Amino acid sequence: MLSTENQSSIDNNTLPLAGMRAMLFAAGLGTRLKPFTENHPKALAPVNGKPLLQRNIEYFKKYGIRDFIINTHHFADQIEGFLTQHHDFDVHIVLSYEAGEPLETGGGLMNASWFFADQNLPFIVMNADILTDLNLGDILSFHKQTSPLATLAVTNRKSSRNFLFNDEMILCGWINNITGETRMARPSEKNLQPYAFTCVHIIEPTIFPLVKQKGKFSIIDTYLDLARDHEIRGYVHNQDCVIDVGRPESIIEAEKYFH
Repeated sequence: MLSTENQSSIDNNTLPLAGMRAMLFAAGLGTRLKPFTENHPKALAPVNGKPLLQRNIEYFKKYGIRDFIINTHHFADQIEGFLTQHHDFDVHIVLSYEAGEPLETGGGLMNASWFFADQNLPFIVMNADILTDLNLGDILSFHKQTSPLATLAVTNRKSSRNFLFNDEMILCGWINNITGETRMARPSEKNLQPYAFTCVHIIEPTIFPLVKQKGKFSIIDTYLDLARDHEIRGYVHNQDCVIDVGRPESIIEAEKYFH
């Protein structure tokens, strides 16, 4: 079951993200989710009969989000058709089609940056294949307390890769737990703690002119580059359910919690 504590928190807040805009990453090839993704985009993979994309649009709507941009590439026509069939779930949705190849998370965000340009407000970004009951009102409140360039939702669950944070939850580095590769943004920092990224971010629009990369690139590279001179913080939410629906067996796991 989803956390009743989080549901109660939503009820006590009056749509805490109303007026904010959101991006859902849905362009990837979803190779880990084969055979489904041989004929469909991973964002339309069903969990208890309801596609991931629909679940996350409805998740954001609970908090007041009504303006979305969704990047597409792999079977983009199916995503467009699905949204048309459901009348965009009664929200405003713009599709950002990546024609040649998926631009990954960083390139995809920069390609869609125009969508956030006329608002001086933080916006929220999430992978379409993540399911979580994270309270978005709580992470937004945390973000507003210190106004970092970005706030990243993290937990201490087991992961092949981790962000590294200092005691103030400021991003300092990254580690690949399989290969041992480590990348440091703040090499002088010691006693760093590893956390797994939930792939939910709250970002300030001031990030866009700071990004140096072009074309296809991961937003992880951007964060590690910018963390040298800017505050990027982690928001720990260990009590929440987080499932990366990236493999067929993870759909089975997700169906135990998301009904």
